[in-house]
Amino acid sequence: MAHVAAPDARALRVGVTGIGIMGSNHARVLSELPGAELVAVADPDQAQAERVANFLGCKAVGDHRALLDLGLDAVVVAAPTHLHHQVALDVIGAGCSVLVEKPIASTAEEGREIVAAARDKGVTLMVGHVERFNPAVRAVKEAIRGEHILSVAFTRVGPFPPRMSNVGVVIDLAVHDIDLIRWLTDSEIIEVQPQTAAALAAREDIALLQFRTASGVLAHINTNWLTPFKARTVHVATAKKYVIGDLLTRQVTEHFDYRPDGSYSTRHLPVAYAEPLRSELENFLTAVRTGRPPEVTGEQGVASLDIAISCLAEHGPATATKRRAVG
Repeated sequence: MAHVAAPDARALRVGVTGIGIMGSNHARVLSELPGAELVAVADPDQAQAERVANFLGCKAVGDHRALLDLGLDAVVVAAPTHLHHQVALDVIGAGCSVLVEKPIASTAEEGREIVAAARDKGVTLMVGHVERFNPAVRAVKEAIRGEHILSVAFTRVGPFPPRMSNVGVVIDLAVHDIDLIRWLTDSEIIEVQPQTAAALAAREDIALLQFRTASGVLAHINTNWLTPFKARTVHVATAKKYVIGDLLTRQVTEHFDYRPDGSYSTRHLPVAYAEPLRSELENFLTAVRTGRPPEVTGEQGVASLDIAISCLAEHGPATATKRRAVG
């Protein structure tokens, strides 16, 4: 079914369902964006929904169905992961475009059902992998453009988040970097070697994950909820340079011109100033208006979730190499 773009002459009517930390941030940014009208926010915690609505000057409703009764063009789904599937299907069924926070669903099969429903209905579907829009990540991507990439290593660690209850560290944190490995290398992951453990919670709160892409890049993710401070870094080694990005301070350093005596040159790369969430939502609204694919498609969101879930397979030794089909 062909996508029917929303008319350009008026502001897109948008709502947010799930007004926790992330949903509140979505609502805040949408209330500031030109070309968007934040109509309402929805949450079963009516007091929380009303607090956010009063601050931003929009309506508060109890659930996404009440949101859809308001005649919207698009909805951001920031509810807990286990609700994504049904909520997204309801939004799509109402003919609204949808941005679903990562991960797209609890299972890859549920994710594929969301993708199929959006395709059949002809509406825009985007997955909220906001790190794609981090200016430091984009500076790293630009620095390695055209290079022969050898390895990519991510560290994403911090203290245990009290808000977390239904997923472990792989689905909550590592899925960001699985997506970024695929995006930075322009290659699919074909092998995974996961090591996970649970120290403080019922689900895994520490993971050391190794991957190989179809293009031969070696990749590594170190992630946990046991570190007393937050750290978010990426290291990329290519045949000619070594690039380090700090995703929190947004500083990117490039080491190059290696010499036989072990010396090298170093330079700090320029990093644009931009709020990643604002850039993500601008990309989503542009996709809704034009019918062009968003930067993070539903298919891409499902692929990254599928890889993350494969790191949590219950059967077989966690150290076993698992080969994956490319695609």
